[in-house]
Parts: sequence; structure tokens; C-alpha cells
Amino acid sequence: MTDSTASMTARNVLGGELQPCSVQPVTGFFRDGCCRTGPGDVGLHVVCAEVTDEFLQFSLSQGNDLITPAPHFGFPGLKPGDRWCLCAARWKEALAAGVAPPVVLEATHFSALAYLSLDDLRRHALVPPAG
Repeated sequence: MTDSTASMTARNVLGGELQPCSVQPVTGFFRDGCCRTGPGDVGLHVVCAEVTDEFLQFSLSQGNDLITPAPHFGFPGLKPGDRWCLCAARWKEALAAGVAPPVVLEATHFSALAYLSLDDLRRHALVPPAG
């Protein structure tokens, strides 16, 4: 399966077609705006979250600075309100610490369900789905 095919067939945690997470800043393991995964994505960057200051500070305290720009990697640095494809394990750590940022369910890849419960994701949905 090619990257373009993967983006057309990827599913979200609700079972629908995976929606883009962010192109401003551009996110995703493949830097295509979607929280798709594939070989080499050992961090499983599949949770589309709208980051908060509390989460950014938590991530920094865990050794992952998402705030400071790193132009040599094309990384602008994140600020509260930005959407970003987070590692499933980091979101789970943030959940346990009480600082999980809200998620965009339609843009969160179904593979997140191997590590996270749909109930937890729904409770932290940016816009909870109807029903």
C-alpha cells in the first residue's frame, strides 16, 4: 500500500474515514496533516489533540519539548490551541496525570484503540460526537 492509498483508506476511532488533523502547523508522522501511521513510526503518532498549556508543560517535564521551535527539523514549536498528532503512549501518560488534551475523534487513527479506550477518548473529545 502506498502512502497515498493509506491516506484514502485510513480509518478513525469512530470507524469513518480519517480526517486531517492540522496543516498549520503541519503534523503527522508523514508530515501530511493526518495522524496516519506506518513502518518506522515507533511512537505511534495517531492521536489528534488540541494541545493545552498544561499538556505542553507536562510533555516538557517528561523530556519532550514541544514548545521550543526547532527550525532544523522544520518544527515551529507548539502553542496552546494548536492541533498535533501525539504519540498514543504520551496521551495515555497525560491522561493518568490529569492533563490529557482534548482530542479530535474524526482525526484520531483507529490504531490508537490498541492503547487507549474509546470511552477515554470520547470523554476528552473536543466536540463530542452525537449519540
